[in-house]
Amino acid sequence: MKTMLKDVMFAAFALALCAAPAVADDVKAGDLVISQAWSRATPGGAKVAGGYLTIENKGTTADRLVSVSADIAGKAEVHEMAMDNGVMKMRPLDKGLIIDPGKTVKLAPGGNHLMLQELKGPFKQGDKVPVTLQFEKAGKVAVSLDVQGVGAQAPGDGGHMMKKMPDHSGMKM
Repeated sequence: MKTMLKDVMFAAFALALCAAPAVADDVKAGDLVISQAWSRATPGGAKVAGGYLTIENKGTTADRLVSVSADIAGKAEVHEMAMDNGVMKMRPLDKGLIIDPGKTVKLAPGGNHLMLQELKGPFKQGDKVPVTLQFEKAGKVAVSLDVQGVGAQAPGDGGHMMKKMPDHSGMKM
């Protein structure tokens, strides 16, 4: 009986590992640590996609993300989204994005992000999209964006936007 229980526990553990969402590995470059690199799956025919990640500067001097490139995109830029007189506007950060020493900068939906344009193919959930980040001090850094579901709001979300259902198990029918 113990052997069968062990086998069942092992199978459940193996299944849980397979079902867990893929998470990008941390990438270290100089004093920078880049983590949680992800994007969303794109609907058919889409020509743009966003890229999101977190950059932590563990050093004592600032660095700057000056550009991004990706073979899958004809054009790639570092963008910001900001409110201007009550209107959300998006624009490229021509002078790059500063990562101050001891600080963490998060590129996320609705804020600063990577803008990949003129896509040469779709992003499919489960894909890894290679991009190259160019930093002023840390230099070129290769990162892979883990592609989540179309509606994902964070890495590992998978695009599931289900709301928690109330528990009706105690109701009498």
